[in-house]
Amino acid sequence: MFPMDDQQFTGLVRRHAGLLHKVAFAYCKSAADREDVIQEITMQLWRARQRYDESFKETTWIYRVAINVAISFYRRESRHRKGRQPYDASAITVSEPSAEPSEELQVLLRCIDGLNALEKGLVLLYLDGNDHPSIAHVLGISVSNVGTKLMRIKDKLRAAFERPPHPQDPLHSQETEKPNGTR
Repeated sequence: MFPMDDQQFTGLVRRHAGLLHKVAFAYCKSAADREDVIQEITMQLWRARQRYDESFKETTWIYRVAINVAISFYRRESRHRKGRQPYDASAITVSEPSAEPSEELQVLLRCIDGLNALEKGLVLLYLDGNDHPSIAHVLGISVSNVGTKLMRIKDKLRAAFERPPHPQDPLHSQETEKPNGTR
């Protein structure tokens, strides 16, 4: 274990701020939720700082904490959102929207948004260049499970890119409904 003082912790968070934002963006649609998740991740990192094991890379430890916090937030918000009424975002303008991501990035983000919480974390770690053992350690699954899940996710994403976008669920089943209501 490695005792981390305030300055070391602040430096760690600053060095890996992009990672925190990336995780928050993968799990949260609204800017306010992303800010909340980043704050919660930082708080959890602070609480766990004395238990950081130097034998692991900083990013492995940060990813593990960040993804666990984001998954918990995502699940909690999903339960709470069921009873809420949607609002018209155009009716409330707080600031000018930032530059829109490219069309390809928008398709990828919609596809990733359609994945379950564990799959999102897996894709995030994979796209960030983590190897299978590191991903397995962060997510608490076996290395072979990482490979299997990644293969299935890639197939799912490939299929999503090949079909026209579906406005509600980009990874919606490709089964089509017959006129009589059966599949």
